[in-house]
Amino acid sequence: MLASEEFIIKICGITTEADALMCVSQGANAIGFVFAPSIRQMVPAEARDIVKRLPEEVTAVGVFRNENKIRVIEMAEEVGLNAVQLHGLESADEVAFLRDFIPTVIKALPAESPDLRSFDHSHADFLLLDGENPGSGENHEWGPLGRTHLRTPVIAAGGLTPLNVGQVARSLPVRGVDVSTGVEAGAGRKDPELVADFIRAARQGYANRLPSIGNYPMSEED
Repeated sequence: MLASEEFIIKICGITTEADALMCVSQGANAIGFVFAPSIRQMVPAEARDIVKRLPEEVTAVGVFRNENKIRVIEMAEEVGLNAVQLHGLESADEVAFLRDFIPTVIKALPAESPDLRSFDHSHADFLLLDGENPGSGENHEWGPLGRTHLRTPVIAAGGLTPLNVGQVARSLPVRGVDVSTGVEAGAGRKDPELVADFIRAARQGYANRLPSIGNYPMSEED
């Protein structure tokens, strides 16, 4: 379960145990597994074997797109997921339903979606604001987030890299950051140097957050 007192650094699109453990060793506190059609799509049995090796304090997140809600619950239990991330056309009612069965529910939306306000009043624990094409690594305009006051904690995603994540963490009112392609050496294969640089930049940006933005406490070890 994602801790409300931590700044979240999630590495998504994990496909191997080695990459998962490497990301954790570098300081990631959330690991994402894609169960929607994708070149990074995992089968539950393989993901379960990786999740078993993760430290208890690391959140295992399953990414779904327009999956049957009962199947989402079944897969979360089968794999051992602490959280699910919904990247499709799921309704606020579906989010509320899943919230009764899964510790943490993240609803992903385009950063400029007209539905932001309606989901801000849903039962999602976090809103993940992404680009129009999730997982593509495409950049998008972050300006609207700085002008939008949301009640639900926000995780930034879409086009993040070691070069720009520090600025996002420093200057925008986000509770965390999420990256996939921005730290890859190839599709589904994470680059240790890029992962280390990304996490370092995110933490430094957060530590120097603008006073007007405010801070969420880091974990004690930070």
